[in-house]
Amino acid sequence: MNDIVPRLKRVLNPRSIAVVGDKRAMGYFWLRNMSPFKGKLYSVQIDPNEMPGIAELGVSNYSSLLDVPDEIDYVVCAVPRQIAPRVVADCVAKKVGGVSLFTSGFAETGEAEGIRLQEQIATTAREGGIVLVGPNCMGIYNRRLGVRQSIEQPAGDEGDVGFISHSGTHAINFSLIGAVHGVKISKSVSAGNSAVVGPADYLEYLAQDAETKVIAMYLEGVQDGHRLFDVLRRTTPLKPVVVWKGGLSEGGRRAMFSHTGGLATSEAGWQALVRQTGVVATDSLDETLDAVKALLFTKPATGRRMGLVALTGGQSVVITDAFEREGLEVPLLSERSYAELAGFFNIVGGSYRNPLDAGGTLGFGASPENLQRLLRVLENDENIDAVAVEVSRRMMARQAPSGTPSADWLPEMLGRHREESVKPLMVVLHPGHLESTVAQEREKYVERGIATFAGFEQAARAFARAVRYRRFVAGME
Repeated sequence: MNDIVPRLKRVLNPRSIAVVGDKRAMGYFWLRNMSPFKGKLYSVQIDPNEMPGIAELGVSNYSSLLDVPDEIDYVVCAVPRQIAPRVVADCVAKKVGGVSLFTSGFAETGEAEGIRLQEQIATTAREGGIVLVGPNCMGIYNRRLGVRQSIEQPAGDEGDVGFISHSGTHAINFSLIGAVHGVKISKSVSAGNSAVVGPADYLEYLAQDAETKVIAMYLEGVQDGHRLFDVLRRTTPLKPVVVWKGGLSEGGRRAMFSHTGGLATSEAGWQALVRQTGVVATDSLDETLDAVKALLFTKPATGRRMGLVALTGGQSVVITDAFEREGLEVPLLSERSYAELAGFFNIVGGSYRNPLDAGGTLGFGASPENLQRLLRVLENDENIDAVAVEVSRRMMARQAPSGTPSADWLPEMLGRHREESVKPLMVVLHPGHLESTVAQEREKYVERGIATFAGFEQAARAFARAVRYRRFVAGME
């Protein structure tokens, strides 16, 4: 399909949806998923026992997709695989924009019947000019419109991160965990077997989508490596693309084929593609999310020189190790900076060499004016390109007489600094044994657009990836 982008625009931004085959036994899973949808929602179901439950949901039901009185942009198909070819044929006759097949049991089984049925529905969709999402997938998620893959997914406001995934679980998990960290989905696609439309097609759409600033992907097999390479090479100069590649190990390749029927990719071939296209490569969901946060919430930078603020001597050592292991630098500050720091830095139990062992100077949360001065020094130092600050709720709670956190001013001050600074800023917010407290604290940083990380290693790895991407785009690597 040469016109794949406008076709996907219709499907990923639907005004009308029909759910075919939803049942009470599944809790009307798909109709409930679409409950916040801002457009028109219809059901197609022939079982009379299902009609009362569908009516209770306030959804109009029809015995055939062809009987629905309106145009349909997007169809969710949840019927047995033997019936799927008929539903896809009805989609073509109805001139829908596209259909996603929740139904599995196709080519991923390796069975002759599954392969035959997938080829049949793919041929029907291709010849009929409709978008086929999947089969064996969770379909699409548009946060703004309330089109969901899971009832847990947030809906109603805009997002700016696109996500393409061969796995429905990873697509849903990324959206849910990402939301906790301030990463909001613009559009997400669970691509499944990708019988007709594949990751390269979705990527081409997201590259042109004004809502999407950063793109992330979970890929297993690559059906058309040449096309994916071409689209990646054209996309990365416009927007960062973070790719978590599954199935690089021998066992992973076996699991991958039984999951989506994907074709294996050698690790050497994948690494070559990464180097040549500027893709930000990751190895897990957590790493993918961290890389997206670094790209989305930190100011663009190509410099590797870090100004590090730790709260104790031991932490100042390990934060330095973490950042330097990732190819970043922790240089000495300028003489001008040291002269200024000498005027207020508490050297009792501290050091201001860089990394800054600054717990005493910050009064473990009781001296906001000192942090402000310290950040200003790092902002003005010509030897520093970016700043990472450790925040330890354990230590700050310990310093408060009541045992409650004593640094409620920190998120606001750091948020203000992020807005005013030209240098990237990261916060390392250790969960430690106060995991629930830190989860609540993280919300305050998320509200202010600050990239937070659970540890020094995570922050260093994510920022190093962001810097490599910026340097690639700038022609420096």
